[in-house]
Amino acid sequence: MKYFIIAGEASGDLHASNLIQSIKKIDTQARFDFLGGDAMKKAVGKKPVIHYKNMAFMGVIDVIKNIKTISKNFKLTKQAIKKFNPDVVVLIDYPGFNLRMAAFAKNKGFRVHYYISPKLWAWKEGRVKKIKKYIDRLFVILPFEVDFFRKHAVKAEYVGNPVVDAIQNHQSVSRNDFLNKYNLSPKPIIALLPGSRMQELKMMLPTMLAISEDFPDYQFVVSGAPSFKKDDYQEFVKEKKLPVIFGDTYNLLQNSHSAVVTSGTATLETALLKVPQIVVYKTHKWQYEIGKRLVKIKYFSLVNLILNKEAVRELLQDDFNRLILKTELNSINTGETRAKIMKDYNSLSKILGTESVSDKTAQLIFDDLNQ
Repeated sequence: MKYFIIAGEASGDLHASNLIQSIKKIDTQARFDFLGGDAMKKAVGKKPVIHYKNMAFMGVIDVIKNIKTISKNFKLTKQAIKKFNPDVVVLIDYPGFNLRMAAFAKNKGFRVHYYISPKLWAWKEGRVKKIKKYIDRLFVILPFEVDFFRKHAVKAEYVGNPVVDAIQNHQSVSRNDFLNKYNLSPKPIIALLPGSRMQELKMMLPTMLAISEDFPDYQFVVSGAPSFKKDDYQEFVKEKKLPVIFGDTYNLLQNSHSAVVTSGTATLETALLKVPQIVVYKTHKWQYEIGKRLVKIKYFSLVNLILNKEAVRELLQDDFNRLILKTELNSINTGETRAKIMKDYNSLSKILGTESVSDKTAQLIFDDLNQ
């Protein structure tokens, strides 16, 4: 079978690469073409049609500034799909781009599967109509999404969460080896995960770095996103002289005492690796004010959404400042708050289970094509 897979972000690239490996186990004749990153490149053995670092645009201003690139990406992707002539187009998250590709692919007669559904329960619920019209099979990764789509007469299949696979497939190293590899001190580590988009870096990292002076008994380490280079962080970290570690986020988290994490998939990864965290998010004030009126969710982080409670503290917009962040970080470094977070993390792990999500999804895709 021939599979055309589209992932537009770092997390999608990772989960798509695991899906590719699982497809290969059951379809030995599988051929792939894709939009994605280095993880998919390694899994497939060839370069992507477009690397996701040339696709990750966030917010209205960012989109307007890069409108020519975005239009070019749409054109190149359509050409690539037609040329490859796949048995199925598999879309991974990234709804702004992927729902348009779904319409194109379906209208051209290709079968379309969506793995890691758009978070329509949060906002833009009207997009459900596009899911209903253009998607043949919908695979969701959050338990409550099944009921959300059922309400709209859309069949969604819960396959588990791919972060579970990613963590189980990870090869961990000892603390001593990790510290020696990056020339770190024995002090407890506070990991900083500012995100994988440039706007997130600019909005989140300065405040994260500001509190490093308030915790002299800890060392702060920044997790570098694969979409960035070391130079992208220098204007932020040069005065603090903090290390930036690339391509080793899981080992960083496994050897961290606590973490400050930009809201997104990383919050779930941090929780499953059992690291107490503060979840943060900030954007342009006008974007936040508009978003506040459009987004219909009780919580912002995936951890809290799945547990349906505030298991981890969320600092959004104006609440994300040095003073409040310092206070909240102090509270999770020791004592009852830390113990409570760990207990909630255990509940989260039980909900998500241990079954291979990639293997399950690959089998469902393969069986569908063989029908």
